[in-house]
Amino acid sequence: MSGLLQFKGKKMFASLGFLFAILSIARCVPVQQAASRDKVLLVSFDGFRWNYDQDVDTPNLDAMAAEGVKARYMTPAFVTLTSPCHFTLLTGKYLENHGVIHNMWFNTSTGVKMPYYVTQGINSWWDNGSLPIWITAQRQGLKTGSIYFPGGRAKYQGEEVNMKIVEPPIFNYSNETNWRQNIDTVMEWFTVNNLDFIALYFGEPDSTGHKYGPESEQRKAMVSQVDRTIGYLRQRIRESGLEPNLNLIITSDHGMETVIKTNEIHIQTVENFTFSDIQFELLDYGPNGLLIPKEGKLEHVYSVLKNAHPKLHVYKKEEFPKRFHYANNPRITPLLMYSDPGYVIHGRFKVQFNKGEHGFDNEAMNMKTIFRAVGPAFKQGLLAEPFESVNVYALLCELLGIVPEPHDGSLEVLKPLLRECPADGCGNTDI
Repeated sequence: MSGLLQFKGKKMFASLGFLFAILSIARCVPVQQAASRDKVLLVSFDGFRWNYDQDVDTPNLDAMAAEGVKARYMTPAFVTLTSPCHFTLLTGKYLENHGVIHNMWFNTSTGVKMPYYVTQGINSWWDNGSLPIWITAQRQGLKTGSIYFPGGRAKYQGEEVNMKIVEPPIFNYSNETNWRQNIDTVMEWFTVNNLDFIALYFGEPDSTGHKYGPESEQRKAMVSQVDRTIGYLRQRIRESGLEPNLNLIITSDHGMETVIKTNEIHIQTVENFTFSDIQFELLDYGPNGLLIPKEGKLEHVYSVLKNAHPKLHVYKKEEFPKRFHYANNPRITPLLMYSDPGYVIHGRFKVQFNKGEHGFDNEAMNMKTIFRAVGPAFKQGLLAEPFESVNVYALLCELLGIVPEPHDGSLEVLKPLLRECPADGCGNTDI
């Protein structure tokens, strides 16, 4: 032992850095890990419209804007539905390229359709050639987690997120106690399990906006609950010692629009239209519809529907507007439709009774959503110009120091949000 101490003493005077290397080797810890990688937490509050903070006091969201970055608004992908828009965040791809085109899994041959919750567990719906950032990060040596995040239950090319919690079949999205428990779990995963990236999902204020409408007092109260939760989240980040090396992004999938109950769109009542001409239909899900006419009936169905209602837009698949980046996918049916903001599409019977709805044109202002970010990588007090959600994936990869998969976004769009980097890079990017 005395000989070892003498050896260490001589080397300490000769080279202190060499001593640290020797000690690191003895502990089997690579020297390069002395500088730890920054962590990333992506939080989505479903259905948080871009201006929900304008009629409610939101001190914690305001503090994030003052201490970090606030976008004027973010434009989601079309269609503005939960699973498709979240998968765009995770892959950086438009819907026609990642293939998650709807909240519902469906089979056009059998006519079977599965609701949102069941669809979360159907691997083939999600594993459609695109890798979410969880898998890409894990393949490059990082550890990731998901709590309730859409797409988190599925396997991709046989791989799944390292740690996950999936929502139960019957679940109260507004339970604030559960929200805080999930935040505490996130802190544990970061500090005890040393995860690098976690995606955390909350189902509000979407549920409240659907039930009571986006202009309701109930929605305003829910936004206050969201803001309290953000305050609790940032408090727990500080208490856990994560603030110096955790980049926090808070965003959403889409906004919310008030449903118009007059002059409704009801396909069943359209003159010269009959469902006997239809082989498959996906209607009664907000303002979108997918149809497969029976053989020889496509032109007839198209002609009777395209001018059926002034607020309804009906297209053949190949003629759908390119700006939506939606129709060029094998899962899209020969006929598809969407309605103007506020109008939902009723099929055989009127079964939609929500006071608030989404799924409308992503250029409609009430479909725009929020983006806030704070952490060591972000500028302070920056009000950023609007951008598309398809660019967030490239930003996440940059923050994590990983090589992205091919995607439709651009890091250049969001680079102005980041602090200036030295010539040798921002650091913490060793893979």
